[in-house]
Amino acid sequence: PFEVVPFKANPQGAAPPAVKRFHVRAVPEKANYAITFPRVEGYTQAIRNRIAVDWDNVPSLTIDPLKIPPEVEMKGLTLTPEGRPSLIGPGRRERADLTEFRATHRVQQLAFELSAQLTRRYHDQGRCQVPVQALFPQCQRIVSRYLAERVEVVAPADVKDAFLAPYYGWLVENLTENIHGDVEQGESPEVPIFETSRGPGSTADVGFWTARDVRPAVKSHLNFVVADTEKWEQSAAYYLDTHPAVEAFVKNAGLGFAIAYFHNGQEHDYVPDFIVRLSKPEALNLIVETKGYDPLQEIKVGAARRWCDAVNADGRHGKWRYALCKGPLEVRTLLDGILFQES
Repeated sequence: PFEVVPFKANPQGAAPPAVKRFHVRAVPEKANYAITFPRVEGYTQAIRNRIAVDWDNVPSLTIDPLKIPPEVEMKGLTLTPEGRPSLIGPGRRERADLTEFRATHRVQQLAFELSAQLTRRYHDQGRCQVPVQALFPQCQRIVSRYLAERVEVVAPADVKDAFLAPYYGWLVENLTENIHGDVEQGESPEVPIFETSRGPGSTADVGFWTARDVRPAVKSHLNFVVADTEKWEQSAAYYLDTHPAVEAFVKNAGLGFAIAYFHNGQEHDYVPDFIVRLSKPEALNLIVETKGYDPLQEIKVGAARRWCDAVNADGRHGKWRYALCKGPLEVRTLLDGILFQES
């Protein structure tokens, strides 16, 4: 009776092989390798008089004409017989560039406007009690230094282009997210706001299925280390699993550990590769990232260091540090350096 029902036969005569899946979970017998981490949803400050910027963490700004052209050519387009736009035809081409804008604006004037914008934005966030008239000159000094030291201009661009979109917004974001109280002048350090709906995260809560490549590990609370790359993360996991300074580590897959950062007007989550607990000679939680080129590298690194500084200032979740490794071998070099430095 089913002869009239059409179906597509398998030309090979066999069903496709099933995809093998692995159950990644915490192993109760390895509870001594458990790792916990705080869940940070924001930061709070109590600034009374002085603000400062950690210049090692604040991202730089590159004005690159190859990414955002400072000039274009315009012309009334004609259509080809196929209906496609064409530059060939009657009409004159017009050039639009930033020559007039640059000639009618000064860096000092634009820096003043940027300082005013930064003052309003930071003051409206309620992060400090400094009056606007006292906050503005401090922001102005920060902006002037940022323009002089942290803005890279690729010819034929101009530093004045930084006050046009999207550079202007990026510049305000970079500074606003990295302003904090001047601890050296007696201000309180920035501290984290922890999630109230959930407690600290833990490797004991991990349990998921994956079709990705996995590897067993001795010093991990989980039964497998999930690899998102072909070689790098497997090699990094091997160095972490065999190094004498490592007490425990976990690959950040299904763990729920993320660091928030702000870019292009939106909140994003940065998910580092590993959390490592070191034991020699003192307990230290190390956040390790193994990555090559990333256009948002400076922003993510700054966000991770800010996270560590705030959690360390709170003091209830141990000591934390962030490290970026550009290759697997740098992981072992990093661990050797920490072991040698702390011993």
